[in-house]
Amino acid sequence: MTKIPMTSPGYNRLREELQKLKSTDRPAIIRAIAEAREQGDLAENAEYHAARERQGFIEGRVMELEDKIARAEVIDVSKLSGKSVKFGATVTLQDEETDEKTVYQIVGEDEADISKGRLSVTSPLARALIGKTIGDNVEVSTPRGARAYEISKVQFK
Repeated sequence: MTKIPMTSPGYNRLREELQKLKSTDRPAIIRAIAEAREQGDLAENAEYHAARERQGFIEGRVMELEDKIARAEVIDVSKLSGKSVKFGATVTLQDEETDEKTVYQIVGEDEADISKGRLSVTSPLARALIGKTIGDNVEVSTPRGARAYEISKVQFK
């Protein structure tokens, strides 16, 4: 069974979503199915079919979350240090063409949100950065072509 790396906040978000699905969404959909059944003919009952479809989605998501939580390897970023890039690091990159600086934290897949500067550990850029140190250059293929970056700062917050 492969472990899934994630930060403490990411792990907590998954647990909260699972709790909400089990305690709020699941009972609500069961009530909706019961109400739709009371309306009679199920073959032509759109509300019943929509509720059953929603129930299938909820049950699938519950199973997915339970699996991820069971395989989670929670990494406390505050206890990490060093100059090399690894999971949890906040990395400042300087684009070698435009001199534009960007900051990313390398996080688990479920935590990734590029608009908030959280980069999935499985992304091509994160894979290129892992193991590199301040001053190293990395080249990554992007949809807009190859991009070259220089690592200007590595922090663990």
